[in-house]
Amino acid sequence: MQTTDTVLMIEPIAFGYNAETAENNYFQVDQKSADVQSKALAEFNIFAEKLRSKGINVITIKDTLDPHTPDSIFPNNWVSFHKDGKVVLYPMFASNRRVERREDIIETIKNQGFEVSEVDDWSLPEIQGHFLEGTGSMIFDHDNKLAYGSVSLRLDEKLFREFCDKYGFTPIVFHSFQTVGSERLPIYHTNVMMCMADKFVVICLDCIDNELERSKVIETIKNSGKEIIEISEEQMQQFAGNMLQVQNKDGEKFLVMSQTAYQSLNQEQVSAIEKYCEIIYSDLNTIEVNGGGSARCMLAEVFLPKK
Repeated sequence: MQTTDTVLMIEPIAFGYNAETAENNYFQVDQKSADVQSKALAEFNIFAEKLRSKGINVITIKDTLDPHTPDSIFPNNWVSFHKDGKVVLYPMFASNRRVERREDIIETIKNQGFEVSEVDDWSLPEIQGHFLEGTGSMIFDHDNKLAYGSVSLRLDEKLFREFCDKYGFTPIVFHSFQTVGSERLPIYHTNVMMCMADKFVVICLDCIDNELERSKVIETIKNSGKEIIEISEEQMQQFAGNMLQVQNKDGEKFLVMSQTAYQSLNQEQVSAIEKYCEIIYSDLNTIEVNGGGSARCMLAEVFLPKK
């Protein structure tokens, strides 16, 4: 199943600009404002309530002050919850993001009525400088057992292939870039340029500079039976690729995105999406500017079996 009705969100307690991640996340801007945390918390609460109002199960867990984890609002990078009961922990690029991995969060999920059969810890390679940042770096087509991964410092190709081999996915490896000043630099996470839904894919093909890789991605998506909804690099910069499809308890599907992303779309793109599902969008400007991530990054999907 491509979509879940349950998501984990981590409520920020000391959210802010993370200089460690900004090394290769070119979306981040340090606003140097005293009220970044309060604004981010307000955006978080409104976003979570919008999801709940549509019948989506949102599990919220508060961040901790100690250790300081400015990016904890983006849990999908360090953990994923699978339908076979496995919980996977991932190797993280920034050292101050490694302490986001908390056993008590997994226990809270279990206490919400979900079964965990195994915690599969992949975090060890981070000590050697090899990273694979969860569903930030990997885009899963669950129904077709495909995994799309754009190689960057946060997606080690060897690790990606090993993960796909263990979990039964066919890896689709490519490279994507964004223009920063006068340079073409690697996009830090695949999920800012690509979103996988049940019947369509939102993707910035212009970011895949290599024609052969681009053709392979297009062919793979088309062969999987999904419609390609293409966005421009300018729209990608507005987080139009950072979306997630979810469903509610009645099976109704929604595409979740930020207000910035929604406002960047043209009517043709909106109509293409709304053929398949309703759009939910929310103002996440403070989180996007300072954190360099958007709606999808804030949601860790819970596919675990129920007790």
